[in-house]
Amino acid sequence: MDASKRKIEEAELQSDHRLGLNLCLLFAAGLIALIAFAVLSGCDVERRKSDAELGLTPQQAAGRKLYDNYCDRCHRPYSTKGKKGPGLKGVFQNKFLPQTGLPANDERVTDIIRNGRPDMPGYSQVLTSQDIQDLLAYMHTL
Repeated sequence: MDASKRKIEEAELQSDHRLGLNLCLLFAAGLIALIAFAVLSGCDVERRKSDAELGLTPQQAAGRKLYDNYCDRCHRPYSTKGKKGPGLKGVFQNKFLPQTGLPANDERVTDIIRNGRPDMPGYSQVLTSQDIQDLLAYMHTL
């Protein structure tokens, strides 16, 4: 009986070992799937290009710095997807601004920058006329 009892215990140990191995393999497969999902879902994120790579003039580069400081927290520059506000890729390529329906021109965009919108602060007390011209010059590159 001792020998048969030992065989039963060894069989149970082997069964427990297989179950543990299967659980490890299942966990590893799940982890690989999670990593693959994370990598693939981040595909629209690309390396930030330098001013030189974008071919920006000094005025446009100054506008980009202003954009980074004041606009980027709510507006993505190189995407039509927004954050809190709309993405601004191609903002001047369209005849009208996406949310307001106002003409997509320097005068209307300047008004929005200065006076704000219901969910956007105005920057008339923060940005000079030259700052706004620099910012517009950069936004025309988007």
